[in-house]
Amino acid sequence: MAKYSNPSKLSSSEQRELLIQLCRVIAKLNSPIEAAKFLKDILTAQEAEMLAKRLKVAERLMAGDTYARISFDFKISPSTIFRIHEWLKISGDGFRLGLAKIAKEKFDKEYFNNSFDSPWRDLKKKFPLYFWPQILLENVVRSANKRDRQRIEAVLDKIDKKTRLHKRLYRLLMK
Repeated sequence: MAKYSNPSKLSSSEQRELLIQLCRVIAKLNSPIEAAKFLKDILTAQEAEMLAKRLKVAERLMAGDTYARISFDFKISPSTIFRIHEWLKISGDGFRLGLAKIAKEKFDKEYFNNSFDSPWRDLKKKFPLYFWPQILLENVVRSANKRDRQRIEAVLDKIDKKTRLHKRLYRLLMK
C-alpha cells in the first residue's frame, strides 16, 4: 500500500530552517520592548501567557519550590509542572541560560541602584581615577576564570573587615 504524506505538513528540514530564522530574528532584537512588540505580533495572548508561565515555573522549580505551591500560585496542573520539570532534567539548558541572564541583570540593577552607590555612581563616571582601585578590582573579578576566582575568594576570606566592596566582590565571584 502506498504511503501518502500530508501536503500541508512541512518537512523536518523546512521546520528546522523556520526555527533557525525565528531564533535569528529574536537574537537581533535589542531591547525587551522590541522583543515584547515582536512577541505581541507573533503570539496570541494565551500563547504568550503560557510561555511566560513555563519560564516562571522552571525558575521556581530550580529554586526548589514544591509542585503544590507552584500549582496554587500559577493555576497550573501538576502534570504540566511535571512536564516542565522533566524538560529541565533532560535538556533544560535553554531555561537555565535564559534565567541566568535575567538573574545577572537583576544583580547588576541591585548593584548599581542600591542606596550606597546612588550618590557615588555619577562621581565614579565623572572622576574614575579617584575610584580606580575599586573599578579595577571589580573588573578583575568579573573577567577571572574559575581558578583565579578561587584564589581571589581565598584572599577575600582572609580579610577581617567585611566592607561593602568585599561583599560586592564576593557576590561577583558567586555568579
